[in-house]
Amino acid sequence: MASLARHLLVTLLFLPLAFSSASSANSLADLIETIRPGIVGVGSARPVKQPGAKGPPVKFSGTGFVVGEGDLVITNYHVLPQKMDTDNNETLAVFVGRGKNSRVVPAVVLRTDPQHDLALLKIDTRLPALQLGQDRNIREGDSIAFTGFPIGVVLGLHPVTHRGIISAITPTVIPAHNSRQLTPEQVKRIRNPFDVYQLDAIAYPGNSGSPVYETENGTVIGVINSVFVKETKETIMQDPSGISYAIPVKYVVKLLNAD
Repeated sequence: MASLARHLLVTLLFLPLAFSSASSANSLADLIETIRPGIVGVGSARPVKQPGAKGPPVKFSGTGFVVGEGDLVITNYHVLPQKMDTDNNETLAVFVGRGKNSRVVPAVVLRTDPQHDLALLKIDTRLPALQLGQDRNIREGDSIAFTGFPIGVVLGLHPVTHRGIISAITPTVIPAHNSRQLTPEQVKRIRNPFDVYQLDAIAYPGNSGSPVYETENGTVIGVINSVFVKETKETIMQDPSGISYAIPVKYVVKLLNAD
């Protein structure tokens, strides 16, 4: 009888913890279902039958996410294709849908913010928009997730989600020991410094432009950046780290509200 009583006591003590973990897992799974329709690929596309064209008709550059009324997309500035084959009707494009139901949607650039590596695109369709949050309450240790295309569309248009925490709020530039160590990009950003989020989760080049969102409610608090920040922050390192960074959402809001 005493053994049975102890067993019941242990079960009751651990039941709330088990229920909480299961509830949290289910909550994130449900959240991903609502987030995923607003995640898009960004790149370029051209008609397949172009006699003089070289290379694949579709080129993936990075990830983006839908905001506003459903016809606007946020991505990284460096994700925008630098050159396009206009002679063969290659244009900026957004890839929407999932798997076999994916399709190409034309896009145009509305505004850019190269300083914070952001771009605002407009598309001729409407998709579920993600809710933008506020970064003034973000703290180190907050739980986050991000969804995007880490390896592009090699295996099809299937968004992938990573989970982690805000591990640090850190400046974009590490001070150099002397002026000779400063690169032109570092000098430029020292004049206009800003903080970014350092994440305890691995992001890959294809994740650039992915939304970073709170796991509790799905509100976007940042934009994954896998290239821009490292160009200045980690130039003093011989090899780039596996650290991931995100641009705070306040710069997205400013871009959306710019005249």
